[in-house]
Amino acid sequence: MTTAREIMTGGVECVGEHETLADAARKMRDLGVGSLPICGDDHRLKGMVTDRDIVIKCVAEGRDPASTLASELAEGKPVTIGADDPVDEVLHTMAQHQVRRLPVIDGHDMVGIVSQADVARHVPEEKVGELLEAISS
Repeated sequence: MTTAREIMTGGVECVGEHETLADAARKMRDLGVGSLPICGDDHRLKGMVTDRDIVIKCVAEGRDPASTLASELAEGKPVTIGADDPVDEVLHTMAQHQVRRLPVIDGHDMVGIVSQADVARHVPEEKVGELLEAISS
C-alpha cells in the first residue's frame, strides 16, 4: 500500500505566521511555487497561503502586502493528511475538501506536501482523472 509519505514532496518551506504577505510572495517567487504553508512559532501548521489569496484577499481589498501578516489569511483548521495514510485517503481528502495541495503531517510536524502533480506521477490515470473532476467541480 502506497502512502502519502511515498508520493509527497518533502523539504517544504513555510512562511512564518509573523511574516508579511510580501515576504510570502518573495518566497513563492524564489521557490517557483504558488502556495506556502503558514507555520507558527511552535513550528506547527497554521494554514496555507496561495498567490491567489494574496491578490484576492489583500491587494484587491486595498490592503498593503508589506504590512499584512500571513497569519491574517490562516483561516480555520488546515486540511492535512497523515504521512502514513494510504494514497486512497489522500485522494479522498483532496476531493472532499477540493484542495490541490495537501500538507503531510507526521505527529505534529509537517514533513511535506502532496500536490496534484505528485498524484499524477504516482497514481493510475483513472484515479487522477476522478480527482481532477472532483476538485474542479
